[in-house]
Parts: sequence; structure tokens; C-alpha cells
Amino acid sequence: MKKSVRRTLDPSPKHPNMHTRDRLAVWMTIGLVTLSAAWALREPPSSRVTPGDSAFPTLTPETIPLVTGDEPIIDIFTRAGCAVCHIIPGIPGADGRVGPRLVLGTTGRERLRDPTYHGNATTVHEYIVESVLEPQQFIVHGYPEHTMPAWYGSKLSALALEKMASYLERQEEENLGR
Repeated sequence: MKKSVRRTLDPSPKHPNMHTRDRLAVWMTIGLVTLSAAWALREPPSSRVTPGDSAFPTLTPETIPLVTGDEPIIDIFTRAGCAVCHIIPGIPGADGRVGPRLVLGTTGRERLRDPTYHGNATTVHEYIVESVLEPQQFIVHGYPEHTMPAWYGSKLSALALEKMASYLERQEEENLGR
């Protein structure tokens, strides 16, 4: 009995019970496994692009500013993403709760005098620029550290950052109701 079981399971071509159809199925399975392995080990398409290939220019986040500064102030704050995390007077949809309210005409001087402030700014305008470029210089009390990405300032053009600072240093607490 054992001999017949062995013969039935023996896939060698000399075995009379191994039909051509069964052999074909075995070879197709082996072929599919081989093709699948070859496909998985292939070179990724992105690595085949040469640096000088004009069809695929090299772009990095550092080479493209998030906003240029040529946009209207509302668009600057919206496109820069500030409105997602902050409440900003006069900016539609700027009702975020992750970061502090940006009423720096009211709060900026207080932050500069705060004993936990370790930055180099001496004016509210400088403080705003510093807060974007180096957000860890001062963490507003009640807000978690490292919420604002350290690279964020590198995504803004100098003109956009200047316009944002000029706008924010004029915003005061009473402007929130307007």
C-alpha cells in the first residue's frame, strides 16, 4: 500500500500516473513563483532616472517655498497652513486650537519679558520671525513642545515671513470679535 502512495505522489516524468496536465500545472506554479520573485527584486523605476533627465527635474521641499509672499495676506496664512493650528484675527477659517492665538499686538511684549524666553528678539516683530524660524526658543505656556515643526520657517519666503510678522504684530485681543 505504501508503494502505491509513493508512486502517486512522485512527480517525476517517468511515473506513469503523472499526467501531462499535472506536470504542466506544476511547471506553471514554479514559473509563477519565479516571475513573482523576479518582479519583487526588480530595480525601482525612480532609481532608473538620471540626474540630468529633464523630464524628471530634481525637486526638494527646500527649493520650493510654501508661499512666495506675493499673495494677499489671507492667502499667505491659509496656504502656509497657519490657520489650521492658530486663531488669527481677520483670517477666515483661522480657528485652530493646537497653537496659541496669534494676537501678538497684545501678547508679544509679554512673551519677550517671560523669564522662560531664551531667544534673541528685542521687538515683537523680531519675536514673530524668530518664532517661525526657531519655534523651540519659546513655548507658550499651556502648549506642548515640538508641535510646530522646526523646518517650518524654511518653507516660507523672506517676503512671506515679513508680511506675516507685520500683520501679526498689529493683531490685538479685541480684534478677535471682528
